[in-house]
Amino acid sequence: MNKHHESTGPAGEQQITLRGPADLADALPYLMGFYPNDSVVMVALHGGQGRFGGRLRLGIPQAPGEWGPVADQLAECLVSGSERREGRPDAIVIFLCQDSPDGASGRLTMERLRPFAQRLRTACGALDVPVLEALCLSDGRYWSYCCPDARCCPDQGNPLAMPGTTVMAAAATYAGVHVRGTLRDMEERLRPWQAPAAVRVQEKALDTAGPALLPRLLDERARREVTAETLRLARRLMDRIEDAQPAPPALADAGDDQLIGSDEAAAVILGLQDRETRDKAAAWMEGPEAQSALRLWRTLARRCVGPYGEHAAAPLTLAGWVSWSTGDEPGARVALSLALRADPDYTFAQLLHRACNEGLDPEALRRCLREAADADADADEEQAGAHAEATEVMETTVGAGAGRGATPLHVRRVRALPDGGRRRARAPRPPGVERRKASPGSTRPRVPAAGRRTRDARRYGRRGSRARRHD
Repeated sequence: MNKHHESTGPAGEQQITLRGPADLADALPYLMGFYPNDSVVMVALHGGQGRFGGRLRLGIPQAPGEWGPVADQLAECLVSGSERREGRPDAIVIFLCQDSPDGASGRLTMERLRPFAQRLRTACGALDVPVLEALCLSDGRYWSYCCPDARCCPDQGNPLAMPGTTVMAAAATYAGVHVRGTLRDMEERLRPWQAPAAVRVQEKALDTAGPALLPRLLDERARREVTAETLRLARRLMDRIEDAQPAPPALADAGDDQLIGSDEAAAVILGLQDRETRDKAAAWMEGPEAQSALRLWRTLARRCVGPYGEHAAAPLTLAGWVSWSTGDEPGARVALSLALRADPDYTFAQLLHRACNEGLDPEALRRCLREAADADADADEEQAGAHAEATEVMETTVGAGAGRGATPLHVRRVRALPDGGRRRARAPRPPGVERRKASPGSTRPRVPAAGRRTRDARRYGRRGSRARRHD
């Protein structure tokens, strides 16, 4: 189960009257921005007219034993989050979205998920927030867990409306709301390759690049050179992508994969494991370069194959950041959720994920990145080294009470250390080596056993030993 749930802020101001379960089922993809496969979605309602408020999505846990604790957590998260943003909800609507394996057993899926729906209703009731409706969407049909009347909610369910044929679809089109396909489709664009031949080639390139890059990253002067080389190569790849002919998403992804060589991808993926390099790359967040940067980060995420799966946290976080910065909040939440799935402890992804979910304005972080980029452009060659090593580091924090009238997103740039110094970094951990908490007072990183095959490029400078730094 992915513990990082997704939530969004309140819906827009346009008023649309939904008159029953059919309208609610049709509205779901427009509320989320995509069709949520294998998901539980909870939506807060406010006021006598049931105005949509915050909403929350989580993958349905596979083990029924998890349903009770998950239900309690989801109810608490939605209610407390709504209280921070716009007040305690007056009711909640629940959606359970999961197709059957054969595409023809939706009713069996509905019955299998009935205990989960009941646990969710009980959890909301325990917080004194009633569940107005609980729906199961499966195999193109919907069922109500709340309506006992077989005349309107028969055992075989009711068919979902054809996409684009309802009042909700027309209103969403008029408002400029776009449904980006299914959640599965959105995630597929960011998942690592699975074809064995392609995986072997890319893994070999990463294996080769890692040992060559590691000694340079442990040397202060060479590390700056690696940062510059990584950014120059990333810029060349972005220009190459931008020059390609426009194509539909699926074809564009395949075309981008062909434009970038395995060695080029390996060099940028490993270079982005350095925080300063990643933070500099995050400045490609707006204007024409944002889309080519987003396509590059997606391409690199797909190249994090085999034991290099955790390396995807960096390009996925950058993809989520660019999506959020350019107004694609559903795409941002999907990318950031996958980043946290790749590395649950990746702090930069944690902070962005929470900030996006809490509805904060990304302009504070954009402003910081612009200032850092301008400072780099103005620095002369003698000053550039110290500046690039210390002043580019950003500490991003999200206030405990986010939303309307609460603590805004705060971004702080760390000043340069005396004499161009930098904070020491922990030795990198090769892929495939598990994390292990050190004993109290210990600062030594874990070292793989002798003779064990290692791939030396991994999370360079993950955390400083003299000062805490965010990933």
